[in-house]
Amino acid sequence: MTLAKLIATVLGVGYIRPASGTWGSLVALPWAWLLHVIGGLPLLIAGIVLTFGAGWWATARMTAGSADHDPSEIVIDEVAGQWVALLPLSYASWTMGMNILVMWPGWIAAFALFRLFDIWKPLIIGWADRRGDALGVMLDDIFAGIFALLGVIALAVLYHVYLFA
Repeated sequence: MTLAKLIATVLGVGYIRPASGTWGSLVALPWAWLLHVIGGLPLLIAGIVLTFGAGWWATARMTAGSADHDPSEIVIDEVAGQWVALLPLSYASWTMGMNILVMWPGWIAAFALFRLFDIWKPLIIGWADRRGDALGVMLDDIFAGIFALLGVIALAVLYHVYLFA
């Protein structure tokens, strides 16, 4: 297996069926936890940047000369997008000095919202997906991650300010 294929499929996770994107998002969760535990928010952000760059390169290599710009086995984009969705949890944990796993409902919300927006593809997420190139493959999941991030923040505000003030 080539380096590009290893990266794009996240060490072969993309070949798990059905729902390879969901598997890619699931495998992103323990890795996000590990990055956060080792280096906090800065390392998670660095991980997103590096994963985005490596994913863009690997996706371009895997899809070169192919009519399919986004084969289902490419799941590195799900990893990057899922990590974006988890940023509010990492930020809160890092700034407040608390265990990130205490916010387990936020992990569930981040996962569910990211999958929702990645599948539904509203607004700019759909635009990025329709680009038809490797950058679009990566961007649609980053945008889905941003939508999920905003949803996680909204749910946290609802919970902490309005329900249990």
